[in-house]
Amino acid sequence: MSTNNIDKLQQLNVEAGEAGGKERTRRQRAKGKQTARERLEALVDPGSFIEFDRLAVHDCYDFTMQERRIRTDGVICGTGRIDGRQVALFSQDATIFGGSLSHRHAAKICKVMDFAQNNGIPIIGLNESGGARIQEGVRSLAGYADIFLRNTLLSGMVPQISAVLGPCAGGAVYSPAITDFVFMVAQQSYMFVTGPEVVSTVTHESVTMEELGGAAVHNSQSGVAHFTCRDEENLFTSLRALLSFLPANYMEKPPSRPCNDPPERQVPELDQLVPENPHKPYDIKRLILATVDQGEFLEVQPDYAQNIVMGFARYDGMVVGIVANQPMVLAGCLDINASLKAARFVRFLDCFNIPILTLVDVPGFLPGVDQEHHGIIRNGAKLLYAYAEATVPKITLITRKAYGGAYDVMCSKHIRADVNMAFPTAEIAVMGPEGAVNIIFREELKKAADPEKRRAELVKDYRDKFANPFVAAELGYVDEIILPHDSRSKIVQWLKILQGKRQSNPPKKHGNIPL
Repeated sequence: MSTNNIDKLQQLNVEAGEAGGKERTRRQRAKGKQTARERLEALVDPGSFIEFDRLAVHDCYDFTMQERRIRTDGVICGTGRIDGRQVALFSQDATIFGGSLSHRHAAKICKVMDFAQNNGIPIIGLNESGGARIQEGVRSLAGYADIFLRNTLLSGMVPQISAVLGPCAGGAVYSPAITDFVFMVAQQSYMFVTGPEVVSTVTHESVTMEELGGAAVHNSQSGVAHFTCRDEENLFTSLRALLSFLPANYMEKPPSRPCNDPPERQVPELDQLVPENPHKPYDIKRLILATVDQGEFLEVQPDYAQNIVMGFARYDGMVVGIVANQPMVLAGCLDINASLKAARFVRFLDCFNIPILTLVDVPGFLPGVDQEHHGIIRNGAKLLYAYAEATVPKITLITRKAYGGAYDVMCSKHIRADVNMAFPTAEIAVMGPEGAVNIIFREELKKAADPEKRRAELVKDYRDKFANPFVAAELGYVDEIILPHDSRSKIVQWLKILQGKRQSNPPKKHGNIPL
């Protein structure tokens, strides 16, 4: 074996390890950020990372780029293990050309994405990029399109997770947007198609990076991101927690684990959860935390569309995705953002064989000119479509209100829910008693000697007849009326029964969800 080649290999490996050099590395750390390699080491199990294309360099010779051919070309790619499970990863290196994407940089990412597909393992991207490398022109744009295509083809095959760890601009934001989950760091991560300077030039709006595309914006207003983390260490901890709920690919079931929380455990505090006053709110998270294993619930998008709550939990060790109306916000009404939020989550759960538990307390769709003009019909239909299309085990529990079309949408028996349960406090009707009486008895109330007294009598009569789950139970639309303290044991029971469920949709290329 040639000594010269061995020496050359050692030298090239050293160059690759030095990334953009000591000064750029120092500046990266001065911002409170880790380097691309440090991030990978912090995320994967110690000693498990195997790198691909460590010695790669770009092949651009314009604009003096031939004088700046740096090993790895701004992205570190490979495979490693997280809690013993194999994953594919890439980590963009902001110390090399600002993490900008060249044709070679893109080819490395595409290679590791293909590796994830061929081996049926999740793909995780650690993103920090200034966008397309300008010196390469259309070749860098082609590289982005190659990545976007793979994101699309991998969707529903293996979980795709993006961590945005610094500024990401232009094309660098679209790959994360296609992936299943996006993590951001507060006051450190930024995503925008055009940066503040371009916005100022074109629209004359003065805006900071944080105001335009910071973690708070994308987690609470745009809905682009799913998790905000206080720092990189917290982000990696949260990412590992998310991954623990997910199967490696669409052919596997989610990972179960031993559970010390008794499956038959009673939850007596739930007997007082739903207030007697139907207009009084309560926190649906109390039901979730009281019934899941050890009270552990990983909420997804907690700051966006808070009128609906969703996330991952376990019941007797079995992974479940939970979607729940939140009476504390907008009375639990479905609006545009809540419908979008839940629809995408439901489709993800169905992609990866994760049972869906739906907790219902919904008085309807949010009324208003703004909602109608911005498409509550089309967007509400997305959630309806997602639930109807899903073939995983679906369990629904109605705690209180289930009114109108929103009753149908929230995983009712009529759109193939497997098991529909209800508390005795459930109210299943076309609308609330007050609204129904005002419509049905409009003429009678006009003629009544004491309209308010008569209205109160009619409301009480309507409530007695319809503000309960018994009519729906008689019709078979509710399979069982349960006492609140039995919630955990009933959910566990049905999850076990439904483990062998097999259901498929009619053969076709794909449906046409009302986007």
